[in-house]
Amino acid sequence: MKARNSKNAQGIDISHHNGNVNWAKVKADGISFAFLKASEGQTYKDDTFADHVINAREAGILVGAYHFVRAVSEDEAKAEAANFNDAIQAAGGIDGLDLPPVMDYENNPSRLSKERISAVAAAFLSEIERLTGVRPIVYTGNFFAANFGAPIGKYPLWIARYSTVAPSNTTAWSRWDFWQYSDGQSGGLRSNGGRRVDGVSGFPDLNEYDGTLEEMKKRFTQTKETVDKMAERDIDKVSAWAEEAWAEATANGYFDGTRPGAPITREETAAVINRIRTNFLRLIAGNVADIKALERRLSEIEKEDK
Repeated sequence: MKARNSKNAQGIDISHHNGNVNWAKVKADGISFAFLKASEGQTYKDDTFADHVINAREAGILVGAYHFVRAVSEDEAKAEAANFNDAIQAAGGIDGLDLPPVMDYENNPSRLSKERISAVAAAFLSEIERLTGVRPIVYTGNFFAANFGAPIGKYPLWIARYSTVAPSNTTAWSRWDFWQYSDGQSGGLRSNGGRRVDGVSGFPDLNEYDGTLEEMKKRFTQTKETVDKMAERDIDKVSAWAEEAWAEATANGYFDGTRPGAPITREETAAVINRIRTNFLRLIAGNVADIKALERRLSEIEKEDK
């Protein structure tokens, strides 16, 4: 994965362990975003979360919420997502946050297999996205990240590696969106050469976004609005820009003509690809030099299979 960049936005993450925070001083010290602990497991909620949300945003800091996962099954993961959502709602709802909700999944005391870890993660992530309407972020450690399968890679990554060495590529990810580069005592340094942050006692975790503050705002702050607009689309109507291509693909038998605006599944994609592949091989088998003849032959093949 890539190294840090001096132009990147800087942030911290905070929980009740950090005590009182003077967010105005935090902002003045060059911090532009903060992830705040909201909940853990199926019942615990951080009692400092709501106040931190209000005070950090008043200081002009972008805020997000995270949940520490303890689930060992899909059902437990969904219950934990509900607890997370309850904590978010109690603090003003998802619209009161600037950054997506975060699943913090970083250890495996029950010794689950990689497949089970991915299944638990997928259940939590899909459920919190359903509840909030916002695609969540995955937080995990540099070594633990290797437990997640490729499908989890569709979610943005916030990775912990307390080092100046960039995080490692994994099956799920080859880039980071946020890098927790220090726990305040070890790892990388801030641009001022230290690890302290004004307004926070002790040693706050230090984070960096892969981009500028404006780029982060553009990417994340309209996430829910975008999801809502997408949900309003009539999947039975084809978009004007795709009418010709949709008509041709339907006429040639690659789609059945229904639900042009619906998301395509991997199964449907496989069916279309296999059909194209079969037709292409049949076309080549009867190959002739004349392009028009090739086009006529392909049309004949497609009509034969309809």
